[in-house]
Amino acid sequence: MKLIIAIVQPSKLEDVKAALAEVEVVRLTILDVQGFGRQKGHTEQYRGTEISVNLLRKVQLQIAVNEQFVEPTISAIIKGGRTGDAGEIGDGKIFVLPMDDCIRIRTGERGTEAI
Repeated sequence: MKLIIAIVQPSKLEDVKAALAEVEVVRLTILDVQGFGRQKGHTEQYRGTEISVNLLRKVQLQIAVNEQFVEPTISAIIKGGRTGDAGEIGDGKIFVLPMDDCIRIRTGERGTEAI
């Protein structure tokens, strides 16, 4: 079992969800997050004053999958989250973490059956 954490542009969320549905990954958790990487934020005008915005809004997806769904899930996130053919800075990141256990609260099922 793996926990896949993906951070993508908010404007790409629907594309990522559609790509995940194509590979039959339909269970996910979505969080609104803020951060910066190579983009390093940007400047905006607010009431005539220039302000620096260091943290950019992103969307974080958390997806628990069995081993056979790891690569299809990663491919779907890349397909839906990439800007253009080559991608752009700020398209996001994908982290794949080992997951020791999963428990379904309703039934008490554990492991791969609980996912």
